Amino acid sequence: MEQQFKYFAFISYNSKDTEWGKRLQRKLEHYRMPATLCSEHGWERTPIKPVFFAPTDIQPGGLTEELQERLKASKNLIVICSPNSAKSKWVGKEIEFFHKLGRTKQIHFFIVDGHPNSDDPDTECFNPIVKTLGLPEILGANIHEKIYRWPWMNKERAYVQLISKLLGVEFDAIWQRHRRLVVQKLIAWLVGAIVVLAALGGAWAINQPVDVEVKLDEVSLHNPDMPSVQDAVVTLTLDNETKTDTIHSLESASLFANIPHHFIGKEVHITTTITDTNYRENFLPVDTFVVLSKYIVIPVRRDERVYGDVHFRLWNPETEEAVAGVEVEIAGQKSTSDKEGQFSVFIPLEAQKRAYHVMASVPLEKDTIYMPCGEDDVILIR
Repeated sequence: MEQQFKYFAFISYNSKDTEWGKRLQRKLEHYRMPATLCSEHGWERTPIKPVFFAPTDIQPGGLTEELQERLKASKNLIVICSPNSAKSKWVGKEIEFFHKLGRTKQIHFFIVDGHPNSDDPDTECFNPIVKTLGLPEILGANIHEKIYRWPWMNKERAYVQLISKLLGVEFDAIWQRHRRLVVQKLIAWLVGAIVVLAALGGAWAINQPVDVEVKLDEVSLHNPDMPSVQDAVVTLTLDNETKTDTIHSLESASLFANIPHHFIGKEVHITTTITDTNYRENFLPVDTFVVLSKYIVIPVRRDERVYGDVHFRLWNPETEEAVAGVEVEIAGQKSTSDKEGQFSVFIPLEAQKRAYHVMASVPLEKDTIYMPCGEDDVILIR
């Protein structure tokens, strides 16, 4: 059985390359894969998430126990390579620690500055630990590789190189599509900009832009045992323009800056996709139209099924058979396992928790079920 990790990747970097780390984290977590590949591999359209990046979680420093746990919980290690990181002892320690975990093949290099194997401290981009450990076939995705005449296109190519290595797919399987979309977006943006400038002309000058604040309001029954909002991706569509921002909690808000004033009072399209602190879509998505104002509150409801639908199978390890006819009680809800050993109840929102105590008419190996669960989850009897 494949090991499960909390993080898809851990970004190792030097503090002087912080902006690159933020940019890479955002690029990876929001990269949408082709639908055909997602269907083939069983991925989500954005399969590379979450990506751990230290400034958003812990303070920089040595390999503390907490940082080691983050590395252990990461499937891949991405090293942002530059002369800065090459001189960083902490980057070296992170590479060495990940190597000792036996995940050498999951170490990936993203070169943002300097030159590989130059042996010049001022230009060398690989940390010395790379040679010390004898890591094989060090070929990093390099944003300065001169494949195209436009630097921004070479950067996009490097991003896709890294993504293809992380997901174990052929580079060309996603690059040709990505390049085509980038060119199309650029052309569309240029054409749109020309049309807008020609159409608006002097009228644009007299319209002062405004900032629009969007907040979320939970209108479902509040349950303090439920995890709170972690990330809510809010998309605001104004005619043919789309703006996206992230709300990190119900107490915070997203700010869409410099919205043309003439949109105020008009109907606009807003969508939200919300995950909780366990990175689950615990809230129902929102797809609605609202009248645009400077302050917008979007009502959201929890998806009662995520932590409310309890499904598992009772199994006897000695006889290797499902156990039917066992009465089970969870959070006050009772039911009996069917002939396949399957047990199913629904817990109302007011009683929902992240984990439930299980009581049964037979002894159990464990008496706790963690949510969400499904038919593949098993509880053993003694």
